[in-house]
Amino acid sequence: MAEGSNRGECSTSSKRMGMDADPNSTIPQFLTNCDDYQLFQLTKFYRDRLVQAMEGGVDGVSLTLTYERIFTGQEHGKVTELVDKGNRADSSKLLLNLVMEKGSRARRVMWESFVRMRHGVPKLDKILKEIQELGADSFDYINIAQGLSELSTNLKDLQQKHKETLREQTKTLRVNTILIKEKVKIFQLVDRYAELTVISTVRDRTLVEHELLARGRDHEEWREKDLRRELEKIRTDQLFQSSFSQRKSKSGNSEAVSGVPGIGKTTMVQKIVHDWASGKIYPHFQFVFSFKFRDLNTMNCRINLRNLILDQYPYFGNILGELWRNPEGLLFIFDGLDEFKDRIDFADNRRNTEPQSMCTDPECWCEVSDIVYSLIQHKLLPGCSVLVTSRPTALHLLEKAEISVWAEILGFVGDERKEYFNKFFEDQTVAAAVFKHVEENEILYTMCYNPSYCWILGLSLGPFFTQRDRKRQQVPKTITQLYSYYIYNILKNHGREIENPRDVLLKLGEMAFTGVSKKKIVFRNGDLIEYNLQPSQFLSGFLMELLERDVSAQSVVYTFPHLTIQEFVAALTPFLTPDPGEIGKLLSEAHSEEDGRFEIFLRFVAGLSSPQSARPLEKFLGPFLHQTTCRVIDWAKEKVEGQIGDSQTAPGKRKLLNTFHYLFESQNKALARNTVGSMGKLSFSELRLTPIDCAVLSHVIGLCDTIKHLDLEECYIQCEGLQRLGPVLHKCQKLSLGRNKVGDSGVKLLSAALRNPECKIWKLDLHRNDLSDSCAEDLASALSTNRSLIHLNLGFNKLGDSGVKQLSVALRNPDCKIQKLHLYGNDLTDSCAKDLASALSTNRSLIDLDLGYNKLGDSGVKLLSVALRNPDCKIQKLQ
Repeated sequence: MAEGSNRGECSTSSKRMGMDADPNSTIPQFLTNCDDYQLFQLTKFYRDRLVQAMEGGVDGVSLTLTYERIFTGQEHGKVTELVDKGNRADSSKLLLNLVMEKGSRARRVMWESFVRMRHGVPKLDKILKEIQELGADSFDYINIAQGLSELSTNLKDLQQKHKETLREQTKTLRVNTILIKEKVKIFQLVDRYAELTVISTVRDRTLVEHELLARGRDHEEWREKDLRRELEKIRTDQLFQSSFSQRKSKSGNSEAVSGVPGIGKTTMVQKIVHDWASGKIYPHFQFVFSFKFRDLNTMNCRINLRNLILDQYPYFGNILGELWRNPEGLLFIFDGLDEFKDRIDFADNRRNTEPQSMCTDPECWCEVSDIVYSLIQHKLLPGCSVLVTSRPTALHLLEKAEISVWAEILGFVGDERKEYFNKFFEDQTVAAAVFKHVEENEILYTMCYNPSYCWILGLSLGPFFTQRDRKRQQVPKTITQLYSYYIYNILKNHGREIENPRDVLLKLGEMAFTGVSKKKIVFRNGDLIEYNLQPSQFLSGFLMELLERDVSAQSVVYTFPHLTIQEFVAALTPFLTPDPGEIGKLLSEAHSEEDGRFEIFLRFVAGLSSPQSARPLEKFLGPFLHQTTCRVIDWAKEKVEGQIGDSQTAPGKRKLLNTFHYLFESQNKALARNTVGSMGKLSFSELRLTPIDCAVLSHVIGLCDTIKHLDLEECYIQCEGLQRLGPVLHKCQKLSLGRNKVGDSGVKLLSAALRNPECKIWKLDLHRNDLSDSCAEDLASALSTNRSLIHLNLGFNKLGDSGVKQLSVALRNPDCKIQKLHLYGNDLTDSCAKDLASALSTNRSLIDLDLGYNKLGDSGVKLLSVALRNPDCKIQKLQ
């Protein structure tokens, strides 16, 4: 009731704001001009985002509120206690709840503190910039967002029927299995749905995706850093009419959600529709219409919006005319833009000039692509809202579109992965065992951000932990082995149904390879006939039947459960064919493709040359062609040797990395030793490496005797990548790790390598790695025991005086062998000069010390000068 006293003013408040506050005014002026109720509206509207935004500075806001005598000491203590325990999200929620309880003055002080701290907290800064840009219009937009209109009685009845229909259509989730008795398992959506992390931006709309590992390289980095600092999580109920919208428009909002294949776009759409139909989200939408672009592909004639809706929802009959009168209450969902056969280019100016390309009337007959275009651009039913989902590869089509919210599904983050396996397996003991194996295998674990890969992992690994006749030591470690067991399980359950599974799989593989070559993932009956394949229960183990809608009759189309399964089946072909022909030429041509379409296919081919991957399949398909295996190994050897000598350019480095993936998948130690046994310089500098790349690199280096120089400068490997490389770093003589953000935890891993008695590292470069004094103790300990390191570069970090004091202890150790030490740009003052001077007076090896870009001052320089005059000092060069 405390807010009620101001509600009488709300009808005039926006007008008064328009007079008093210029939209370009500064935020402090804007907040001063806000009355109490407007500040209440603002806080309520941005509440979910403020919870996230405040995580970076919640203790500071709480301190301000306590200083202003709004919070008690006890309340402040409770907020900071949660911060100290690492529960920043809970701390932010508590603070906001307390502020909303305390009333108007608390809200005003909180917003004023946001202004002061905005530049250090990117998420807060983003919110304040949005408010500043909108000015007085902020409240108009909030009122639009919260507005609801009443339905007539006949529309209420229709809405009820529509919701019942949608609830029935979306209440279950079909999950494909590999069992003959139970090809598809049906689950309740609410029981099976695992929450995904969605972020309110799209990272790289022009990224060319490599399907298997897409986003793997970024996933952990974003989870650790940006989700906490800059990226804002967005719930599915916040996509529309929320503060996330970048274009505050009265003519409606269009939102785009991006995600790699298998990440859960279609399932998320199903959940949104189900939750709306159940009354849980978006009450301001009176009707929701959901379409799949895959279904729209069959509409190969001109049509209007009325008939497009009636084709899928015939019970709307003649009532649609009433719906057109209130477009603000309509939401249209279009799932899978990347699968649409017609190109919709929003940068094409002809659409704005040619009448036949514009659709402004729901009764107007035109192409399906024109209807979709016109809805997204608010030319058709202006005021309605549109949601489009797409893979990253098709997002460039939407660059010029009127998109209000760009969102991306990151997939599973943290414990969400574990939750998936707990829901996948009914037996929680099996779930725990499978997840433990995945967690211990860095390659499998990195794949687990994607629900589709979790599904393949569950199907492939489950039997190892449920069947007694499976040996635990055979559990898959490479991606090829994993997929090999996936196909093995299908053959085990379906193999008896068909006389010659080898022949059928060969034909299927040929069709799959053609698809990979042409970037084709949907196959029709005509394709099956071309390859002499007959639909059968055996095939349904590989191919999910999807009912594709047709204007005259229902026709069946086929698609592999995931593109990577299609690529794996394609990779089997050369091993099953009686005559491999010019297999080397085929592989070389695939390797030379620049767009990456054959990258995963080639990794699978290399992996299938391994007995570990071939053996389970040979039980059902007969022996793999030995001639093919030998030729694949020869081809891989040739590619690795050729690429090692051609790794100076970025494309050359990427291709070398791919050849290392071939070596890893092949698990052929003899091949690896013969090609990379004792390499000179191995450089991937300025090439972004994923945790999986680092695991593969670790495997290859592990098979080498010595690496003269491993150059990973600016590869952005961070601590996680370094963790994968940790066991083999001691084999490198020169190790360049500058600009990698390995942090203090990364130095702990490096210190372990330096303490290894077999360590060969004599030069270590760690400049610009976000190091602080927290890592100095580990580094000092390693320097005291290491016998090989003579050159250490720690430039442009933040070791500070306390860090250098700890290093000075190591330098005074008579066993320390360091000759060159670079400490430039480390925030050093005269406070550490005494310790450094003492070390210089006693150290017997140090001849080159760089202290540039610090603030030692006159007193610091004097202390060092005294040390330099000491006859025991060996320094020859001091900067």
